[in-house]
Amino acid sequence: MERVGIVGAGTMGRGIAYVAITHGAQVMLYDVAPGVLEGAGAQIETWLQEAAAKGKLAEAEAQRARERLRLSAALTELADADVIIEAVPEDMALKQEIFRQLDALCHPGAILASNTSSLSITALGAVTRRPERVAGMHFFNPAPVMRLVEVVRGLATSEETVRALVDLARRWGKTPVVVKDTPGFIVNRVARPFYLEALRLVGEGITDPPTVDRLVRALGFRMGPFELMDLIGLDVNLAVSESVYRAFFEEPRFRPHPLQRQMIQAGRLGRKTGKGWYDYAEQ
Repeated sequence: MERVGIVGAGTMGRGIAYVAITHGAQVMLYDVAPGVLEGAGAQIETWLQEAAAKGKLAEAEAQRARERLRLSAALTELADADVIIEAVPEDMALKQEIFRQLDALCHPGAILASNTSSLSITALGAVTRRPERVAGMHFFNPAPVMRLVEVVRGLATSEETVRALVDLARRWGKTPVVVKDTPGFIVNRVARPFYLEALRLVGEGITDPPTVDRLVRALGFRMGPFELMDLIGLDVNLAVSESVYRAFFEEPRFRPHPLQRQMIQAGRLGRKTGKGWYDYAEQ
């Protein structure tokens, strides 16, 4: 489990890559877009410099971590990986196609894991010839900071695969929890009312996002629901909301809110676009 492939160099992929290289893993970070790869490399370098400046990593350790990272736009370069973590957008068809390709490319003993926050691990494993070696390994944003990792067991996932990913998460300084393959797993199942009730309050004109966030923080939460949506990305939040809603056969209590789609149509996706529920242009 020392050779790690990561598919997708976006927010989550680069965060997972940083965690892995700073805990001794050799990482091949793949993305189809060269610009995204370059951005990921720059972000990881910034994190390493900040960690060294704050004394969290010795300069020599930071340098060794740099040397353990490779960037690639060729999926074939992941062929020798012991474990591959897929971190692409929440689109089942896209993920299944990637898993088909990885299954044909990687050696039979490789574990194929998905960072999906809501989609079926069983469905991903079913398109491969190794469903027993397919599981979920769901990190939370920001991956370098958040300790929780959901290790998701599909219907065919072997106990050996679950143990291997639990051990890997612990070696990377994370706190793994083993989860059944159920819509939204634990955290996103619990989080739906957290977001949706807040959206309904604002959508009905009862209050505004800053007020909701301030009240939630006063209850002991580090961030309010609108602040958290901006951090995660409103597009990601809606994709997960829609996935959980469909997976529960359109149970009304999980129904997404029109405000989510409206914000996306306006291009207000949160921190990554400079504007979401809040304006980050001057930050």
